Amino acid sequence: MENPFVVEPYHCKELFCDRESELAQLMFNYKNGFNTTLIADRRMGKTGLIWRFFDEIKHKEKSVRPIYVDIYATHKLTDFVRCLTEAILTEYPRTTVGKRFFSFIKAFRPVISFDPITGAPQVQISYQTSIEKEQTLKSIFIFLEQQNVPFIIAIDEFQQIREYPEQNMEAILRTHIQTLKNIRFIFSGSQKHIMADIFSNAKKPFYASTQFLKIDAIPKKIYVGFINFLFEKRDRKIEPSALDFILEWTKRHTYYTQVLCNMVFASEIKKITLHDVKQTCKNIFLINESVFFQYRSLLTSNQWNFLIAVAKENTLFKVTANDFLKKYDIGTPANAVRILSALVQKELLCEHTTMDGKYYTVYDVFFSRWLESEY
Repeated sequence: MENPFVVEPYHCKELFCDRESELAQLMFNYKNGFNTTLIADRRMGKTGLIWRFFDEIKHKEKSVRPIYVDIYATHKLTDFVRCLTEAILTEYPRTTVGKRFFSFIKAFRPVISFDPITGAPQVQISYQTSIEKEQTLKSIFIFLEQQNVPFIIAIDEFQQIREYPEQNMEAILRTHIQTLKNIRFIFSGSQKHIMADIFSNAKKPFYASTQFLKIDAIPKKIYVGFINFLFEKRDRKIEPSALDFILEWTKRHTYYTQVLCNMVFASEIKKITLHDVKQTCKNIFLINESVFFQYRSLLTSNQWNFLIAVAKENTLFKVTANDFLKKYDIGTPANAVRILSALVQKELLCEHTTMDGKYYTVYDVFFSRWLESEY
């Protein structure tokens, strides 16, 4: 029997939980001419939401052509152009738009190959000057703009452009994008402080150019109903205490909730108890233990001890509080701030901002629970 708790970003509407208000906001933004800045912690479900939105809009706005571009692995403008080109070719290989685009990019003398496993197109374009790179990007946008169909381009992990050697990358993109009338954009990112600076800093090119949309954990009541439904539809039962534990242990973080439910379902137990779920959690620790120890080898002893402290606290609000410093032998407030900054930079700790101020958690929920359990 197929496991309904998928761990890929998106499979189908029936296996996707909630996000109805977020979907409505994305649809509103598109219909009213707004670009969107989508922000969420990593693996909270932003990529799945984008694909769910694409699925929805294909049914409601049949003329729209969505394009998804993941730039997490890019390092420069050349990579960005390559990823955008490959995304267009992948999404529309045999359509009229795809054929026109294929003919169009021949002017840039690309070397096109295909991944032997996935069959996805791989593109290499040679440039003589940086101006040629910018001109190619501009030309691609103009090509899409001139087609007789509207486009939505979702650029995932958009904050990565801050790592490019081209210091004016934001200005380059903003210059080209602001003139487009048939293309709407979704700029998605997981490094919230960088995304906020890109789009809300008055000194930056993208200032006030989008509508912000932040996604958090799915409400418990909705998640309970969703998980129960998927189990019961397949003649399985899960005890309320077991379900409560799942959502508390994973903090309702989408990816970790899906993984735990996936593994519980895979056990093929007909009536799942709290004991069964806890045993699955132990199995998750065993599977990931080598990775967790690898983290330790990359950190100083002070950084490792700080991670343990945050995991045990679950959420850390007052980094320099005397009680916290003494309880975990952190040292001086200055030392705590220095370690905290390093761990946030390494993306091992996540910074959250609320009306009550900032607080910190261990980024990987399974890692956090392992630290809490082992130490």
